[in-house]
Amino acid sequence: MKRNFILIGCLFFSLLLSSCEKDVMTQLPVDRTDITDIFSPKDKEGNMINEYVSSIYAQLPRGFNRIGSNVLDAATDDAVSASSTTVEVDKFKIGQVSPTDLPENPWASNYAAIRRVNVLLANIDNSGIPLVRKDAIKAEVRFLRAMFYFELVKRWGNVPLVGDKVFAVDDNLSLARNTRQECVNYIVSECDAIKGKVLLTTDASYETGRVSKGAVLALKARLLLYDASPLYNPTNDITKWQAAAAAAKELMDMGVYQLVASGSFGTMFTTRNNTEFILAYQQADNTSVESLNEPPGFQRAGKGYTNPTQDLVEAFKMKNGKSITDPTSGYNQAAPATNRDIRFALTIFYNGMSWLNTPLELFEGGKNNSKPGVGSGTKTGYYMRKFMTTTGSAASFTSATHNFPLFRYAEVLLNYAEAQNEALASPDASVYTAINLIRTRAGFTTPLAAGSLTQAQMRDIIRNERRCEFAFEEHRFWDIRRWNIAKDVLNGSLRGLKITKDPVTSALTYQIVNVQNVTYDQKMNLYPVPFSELMRNNQLDQNQGWN
Repeated sequence: MKRNFILIGCLFFSLLLSSCEKDVMTQLPVDRTDITDIFSPKDKEGNMINEYVSSIYAQLPRGFNRIGSNVLDAATDDAVSASSTTVEVDKFKIGQVSPTDLPENPWASNYAAIRRVNVLLANIDNSGIPLVRKDAIKAEVRFLRAMFYFELVKRWGNVPLVGDKVFAVDDNLSLARNTRQECVNYIVSECDAIKGKVLLTTDASYETGRVSKGAVLALKARLLLYDASPLYNPTNDITKWQAAAAAAKELMDMGVYQLVASGSFGTMFTTRNNTEFILAYQQADNTSVESLNEPPGFQRAGKGYTNPTQDLVEAFKMKNGKSITDPTSGYNQAAPATNRDIRFALTIFYNGMSWLNTPLELFEGGKNNSKPGVGSGTKTGYYMRKFMTTTGSAASFTSATHNFPLFRYAEVLLNYAEAQNEALASPDASVYTAINLIRTRAGFTTPLAAGSLTQAQMRDIIRNERRCEFAFEEHRFWDIRRWNIAKDVLNGSLRGLKITKDPVTSALTYQIVNVQNVTYDQKMNLYPVPFSELMRNNQLDQNQGWN
């Protein structure tokens, strides 16, 4: 079964690209090495080429707390940063982004990575490695190039396409942006061209870290889903939804991937290799995720940076399918995980939950919420649980692997369900089958009955499933933009839960409170082109609303 992971060292990415690699913790200084040496006919093993490819993988998005120690989801309605000052992710939802101040700006790094791909494509035929390996590596890096273009397109809408050209210093670097459709067509054509050429092997030591056909199809399916969405498809061209559904179905029909069992939902992010991940980062063992997100008050003094909102908490339904705000749902505030979607307790720390063999005290003045608003307490009454190790009875967390999925099979199912639902007047049986696989794994007691929902009702369920399933996996940020609902969910106040403990009776009082005022302008659906890039390239034009 093909599963592909990117191993991340503590200082850099180091891919196990060859079974004969002697030292995976060394990295070729590619910027200081002559190209003729990297692609030398004398290097029959291709070790220097492997190092060069590793340097390209290193430019993929990293996930976790990558923006000023905060997760990207803290720039959405799903979480806030515990910091008492305005941090980079806050700028996305309080109107402080500008062409000269982007909280994240991978424009230059993505084009640098694209150039590295083109350098390899222009030179690898000079190397001494076997032809079959040359062809496989060409396909592999073309996938990476397609990924870099996707990262650019989802932020800026449309960008210049450079093809296979390797620009020299004295070349004219003033390039106009291609149309969005040209960008989409290019990425799709690359995926179609390489999907049968990426290396497929059963040798585990050789396959670790490499992309596969599944990753290629997953990228194509996500791209086409985004392109069919309201932000980019205002006339609701049904053929775009049909293309997105077909792309996801092609991957489903491979029969290679499957959801992990309910009991493994949490641990699939902290154990190497599983049936669900198609392409993922596997960090070298470390404690960084726990250190940045663990509730304070424990031996390791976690910072508790990521505070889920009450808005996200309420998205997790009861197992009977009812909302926790429904008086008939059976919800108990004192035991919020009881009879609840199992993803809730595997995603969010709540008051009374056990962590490091200790019940969490998230009430005001509790040992795990002693200093709200200064990075040492929670603003919302919750902390992020996802991605953290299972500690059992330990008093402190220990170094462990952490996997951040770039693509996993649950997304493929939900991509298909969304696209197929939008392509039809009402959801067919295949939509119900896909969504029920996700919900059954989450513990819902009654599957959705075929024919019981309208297209609009199914749309709401699919969107909510994406929110719960992919919390903190960098989907919500892009979903609310492509659905064109960011203007609705990021205008007003985000909510949290204030818990007060009576000093005499120890009774707890729960109060929903506003924790962050947010505002959103429609121009934020796309990033502004960085001012520095406009100055370098007089053919670039600015995105609408940012002039």
